[in-house]
Amino acid sequence: MSSSPRRRRLSRLGGWAFVRLQRWLGKKDAAGAERVGERLGRLAYRVSKKHRERALENLNRAFPEATAEQRATWAQGVLIHFGRVMSDFMRAASRTPEEVLNSIQAEGLERLDAALAQGKGVILVTAHFGNWERMANYLVLKGYKLSVVARDANDPEMNALVTDLRNASGVEVISRGNAARQILTKLKRNEAVGILPDQNSDEVFVPFFGVPCGTVQGPAVLSLRSGAPILPMYCARIGVGKYRFWVEPAIEPEVGFEPVEGLTRAVNVSLEGAIRQYPDQYLWIHNRWKSAKARGLVD
Repeated sequence: MSSSPRRRRLSRLGGWAFVRLQRWLGKKDAAGAERVGERLGRLAYRVSKKHRERALENLNRAFPEATAEQRATWAQGVLIHFGRVMSDFMRAASRTPEEVLNSIQAEGLERLDAALAQGKGVILVTAHFGNWERMANYLVLKGYKLSVVARDANDPEMNALVTDLRNASGVEVISRGNAARQILTKLKRNEAVGILPDQNSDEVFVPFFGVPCGTVQGPAVLSLRSGAPILPMYCARIGVGKYRFWVEPAIEPEVGFEPVEGLTRAVNVSLEGAIRQYPDQYLWIHNRWKSAKARGLVD
């Protein structure tokens, strides 16, 4: 079905604004782009009651031991952080390899090398946390063949613009809607495939911050089918234009559960551990417990 004239006009307007913002931010250095993102994040926190309240609701559920003041500070920090990430991503095509390589303190890359040495490919799991886009750019510049699974944007024009930016970083994008066969092909070639399995789902309900949470089983299913290890990795901002990137040991399934659930539970444990280190760098504005609430598993 063709889109309505109004939707097409909005699509063109959105694409026009995206390109203009990209060109403007592309002329700035990392610090300048971050300042723009910070201002946008503060504005979003003030004007978007929906995102402000959702972040606080999620933080209340995940960190009941924190004070209300601390959770409020984190909630505002979330919007500021993702303003920075958005601004940094918009200038991806103009970042030099030297900037990206020098911006990251890497720990544990030998774990990725050891996993690839097994010859079955590697499933890299991370989250909407820190700066996952710059991490992917870094891995490509270090010589790794990397594809990432991404959800298509609702607007085809916007989707193409975002995909072009990712491709400019040397990252191949696999559409999440039809990903399994392509992922298995990449793994068979002993390549790395990045997946962000931290969005709401109703596939299985396993703990996340001690609370039942609808979680995708894709990484576990693909690992068991291909023999590829699941390797968690994260990239947290530690200063202006500076990041800490670390690779954790390959995921082992939690004991006492069937293999898919055991691996899925272990993935959530890893994600939670990274987020606890940097609570304001996770996408708490996402409705992570939506399916669990619909099932009556959480209030």
